[in-house]
Amino acid sequence: MNNNTKLQDFLGGMRAISPLIAAVIPIGLVFGAVAATKGLSPAEAGLMSALVFAGGSQFVAMDIWTHPASWTGVGFAALLVNIRHVLMSASLGTRMGGFRQPARYLSMLFLADEIWAMAEFRAKVARLTPAWFAGLVAPFYLAWVFSGLAGAALGAFLGDPVVLGLDFTFPAVFIVLVMGFWKGAETGAVLLASGVAAVATQHFVPGVWYIAAGAVAGLAAATLTGKSQDVEVTP
Repeated sequence: MNNNTKLQDFLGGMRAISPLIAAVIPIGLVFGAVAATKGLSPAEAGLMSALVFAGGSQFVAMDIWTHPASWTGVGFAALLVNIRHVLMSASLGTRMGGFRQPARYLSMLFLADEIWAMAEFRAKVARLTPAWFAGLVAPFYLAWVFSGLAGAALGAFLGDPVVLGLDFTFPAVFIVLVMGFWKGAETGAVLLASGVAAVATQHFVPGVWYIAAGAVAGLAAATLTGKSQDVEVTP
């Protein structure tokens, strides 16, 4: 692949992720504002976004943040929130035939839900290349880090994110991503199982176990629906 083709792929990845960048900036601002209320400086909030790069686990960490912070508690909560990345990596890894091994491992370090979804969509219609994937990652990563930094610096001026409606940005992004994978009743069954398990677990079990419960229930539902379809088409 020549340099011109790589540049075109990179720009193509940037164009694909641009609508989600517009959505992730408000989320980053909210995270920064929340981090500021917990006593983190703008530099600390920005560094957390740069090193962790996982919105869900960062918000959970802020929710249980104390002074001094319980690193064991924060780390375990982050593990539960991000355990889904194991499945995402396994799925996307099968699409990375054009990646060298080091590039494949490096790419997984920048795997966010939005990046994974866009890469999966791309792999359905065209070959997934390292340059195109880098085009997804670079602007999205920078937007997340700098919006968190700005949110922490402007935290006092942003006010209550609920009043501004920024709290709905997070679920809105995931609704859009889920609809992109919609396959009818099969997807509905997976979402229903995951949602019921998550809500029930959150009600009865303290902590963030509801995230893992929703993931396991959704995976089980997907497995069962897939097997039932195989049975139906078997002559």
